[in-house]
Parts: sequence; structure tokens; C-alpha cells
Amino acid sequence: MVNNNSASHSLLNIAVVGHTNTGKTSLIRTMLRSTEFGEIEDAAGTTRHVEQATIFVGDLPVLNLHDTPGLEDTHALFAYLKKASAKSRSIAPVKILEDFVTNISVHDSLEQEAKVIRQVLRSDVLLYVIDVREPFLEKYRIELEILTRSAKPIIPVFNFIAGHKQELFHWRQQLATYNIHATLEFDTVAFTFDAEKRLYQKIQTLVEVHYDNLQKLIDHRAKVWKQLCLSGAKRIAELVVSVACYRENKSLQSNQLVDPLHEDRIHSFVRKAEQKCLNDLLSIFNFSEKDVAIQKIPVSNGQWQLDIFAPGILKAYGLDVGSAAAKGAAAGAGIDLMVGGLSLGAASALGALAGAGWSTFKRYGDEIRATVQGTKWLCVDENTLQVLYLRQKQLLEKLMHRGHAACDTVQVDTPDKTQLPENWTGFISTLRQNPAWHESSASRNNNKQYLEIETKLIAGILGQSSNSF
Repeated sequence: MVNNNSASHSLLNIAVVGHTNTGKTSLIRTMLRSTEFGEIEDAAGTTRHVEQATIFVGDLPVLNLHDTPGLEDTHALFAYLKKASAKSRSIAPVKILEDFVTNISVHDSLEQEAKVIRQVLRSDVLLYVIDVREPFLEKYRIELEILTRSAKPIIPVFNFIAGHKQELFHWRQQLATYNIHATLEFDTVAFTFDAEKRLYQKIQTLVEVHYDNLQKLIDHRAKVWKQLCLSGAKRIAELVVSVACYRENKSLQSNQLVDPLHEDRIHSFVRKAEQKCLNDLLSIFNFSEKDVAIQKIPVSNGQWQLDIFAPGILKAYGLDVGSAAAKGAAAGAGIDLMVGGLSLGAASALGALAGAGWSTFKRYGDEIRATVQGTKWLCVDENTLQVLYLRQKQLLEKLMHRGHAACDTVQVDTPDKTQLPENWTGFISTLRQNPAWHESSASRNNNKQYLEIETKLIAGILGQSSNSF
């Protein structure tokens, strides 16, 4: 239903119009960052009534988006308008449209078209959504003829542009014949924030009275988008830190009954940690589990189908499957803990010295005590940490470029190349030496060394310089 209260009239009103099944509802979903608005089906005429949604900057409403039904019988509508024009050539085209929506009956065959035109006349700007995969047929020519009679500014929005450069060029040529040059490429499936920003900027040039509020919206959306991406990257960095810091005590005297239990605990911890990260990333970008399915590393019902410890997982990411640590289950193998650049043996010798200071023992006490008592630790190996980092990073990239109208599942392919942050091995070594960083704490989060690692991880995930944060 269209909200006709006084508040809506003070806002910018935008009508999203076009032929059936071109992506009008999809555009609004993407602009709202929500999969909940309207219905989307691969069939004509899904939207039957005008539906409204409001976009806010905080608590400030800025604009109303009006989703309109598709123009289905443009030939009949054009014939009606042409006949009305012939009766009185002195009547302005927009007045003829106004008479049309006033006089049309509820059960008239053109009642659907009247809904669209009625909202067009009430709006400040028209977003004319075009499926560029379609040729420029006569029906589109007629639609433009009708819409231009409304005397409203029109911004053609090219949808489904990926892989259709030639068709896009042809559409631009055809629109130029109607003196329409202010067009926009906005793929509702393959989303980019820059395209959304350009959309609002183009609207700014057409409705000067709403310029300042639109600028507030642009600035607000830019800030929110940056924060979303940063939150996603921080969540992945937290996963890497948590898993890298995790350790299980293991007696140096091999125990065939106890060892598998330690490894099972590590495996369970890693799986749960990665699963929680997956769910958190989906939540950050307002997606659900049904939006995700991974090619070669699939997710189904919100669960990773290819386990992090499954045979072939390392090979899928181009990692060294021949290394000693990569054999078998990949993680859970014993790893010699390095303490401040010293081996455990050297640390033990240091602790045995009568003159060893309290600060030294306080820092390395667990390691020294463990060596004296014949204990070592099981940690997650570096290859597994790389898989965790790479596949969550790739998932984040997909979510950042996914429109909320997309109906296909996210596909995360095998990376073209393994890209890890600079000094990755050094980071992992430092994290292993600081098991207390396994969980967030004030001391960890204020630690200069930890903050440097976190910043470098985030920069690597977002593909930016660490100076950007």
C-alpha cells in the first residue's frame, strides 16, 4: 500500500518502474539490504500492487521507494492515450495521463497499468529498470513513450549486465534517441557499493531540493558499508587467532588411548569455530544459510560439507600435501612449541638456572614446567590455519558483492593463487606462544604485538594497506 500521510510528501518519492520481470523488486531489495521486501520469482507479474519501503539515515527518513507492477499491456495503454490526444491536441500529455488514472474503473483491463501511472505521477524520480539481456523490442519503445509523457526525470537502470557488454551498448544507443543519457549500471545480483553510490548521486543532480538529505544518505551508507566489511574481516582475524592460539596438553609418553581424544578435541574445536565464523559473516551482511553453497567446498543447511580435515582439502587450496604436518588429518599432529624464539630445550635450561628472574618464569613458566614434567602441546598445524583463512576470506569477498535479490547460491571456487598476509608464518608462531590470546580480553586487545597482527590480518583479508584502518 502507498503511504499518503503528510510525512511521505516531504520525502523524496522514487517510483521503480519497467516491464515485468526486469528486476524492480530486486533493485529495491538490494537498496534496502534486505531479502524480506516483496516477492521475487522467475515469472512475469509477481508484483501486483504498489508497495512502499522507506530508507533512513539513522532515525531520519530520507526517501520512499515504490515498487510498481510491471507494465503488461503497453500497446493497449498507448492506443488509449493516443486516442485521447487526438480528441484534444491542446491538452498536455501529462494531463492526459492524469485523466486516465482518474477515470479508469477498478475492473478495467488497464487497471494494472493505471496503478503504475498513478504512482509515476505521484513520484519525483523514476528508476526505469532494464534487463539488458532482452533486445530493445517495440514494447520497450512504447513504455518509454508513455513514461516520458509524465514529465518526470527518468534514470534507466541496467540490470543483469555481467557478460553482456554488447547488449548494454545497444541499449545505450537506443535510449540516446530519446535524449536519455543519464543511465546507470546497477546489477542487483552482482552488487558493488560504488554502483549504489552513483545511483544516489545521479538522483541528486535531478532533484536539487533533496540534495542535502541524499548526501547524508550517501555518507551514512559509505560509513556503514566500510564498517560491515571491517566487521567481516575482524571476524575472520578472530577465527585465525582463536584457532592458532588453541593448544592441548600431551604427555611425551605416547598413549594410544589418550592421543586420539586430544586430536578429536582439536578437530571438534576447529570445526565449531569455523562454523560460528560462517554464521557470523552471514549475519553481518544480513544473509541466511540458504544463501550459501560452496563449489568444491560446499555448505549445505548452514554446514560446511567438505570438512576442514577432509582428504583433499589442502590440495583444493594449492597447499603442500606432501609435508609431514599435512599427512593424515592435517591438524592435531604434535608441534614443537617455540618460546620467544627459543626451543623448549633451551627454555628448560634457562629455567633451571638458579639466577632466572621471576619475570622470565612468569612469561615462560608453563613451557618450562611442561618440559620438566615431560609434557608438550598439540596445536593446529599451519596448513589447516591457511585453509581456514583462505576459504573464509573468499566467502567474505562473495558476500560483499552479493545483492540481496540474488536467488542463486554463493559459489566459492578454489582460489587462483594462495595469498597470505606478509609474515604469516611469523604471526602464527607468535600466536602459538600466546595461548592466553585464544579468547578476547582487555590485556590481549590492548597488547601492541597482538594489535599489529590483527591489523595485518585484516589488511590481508580486505586487500588493503594496514594504514587504511
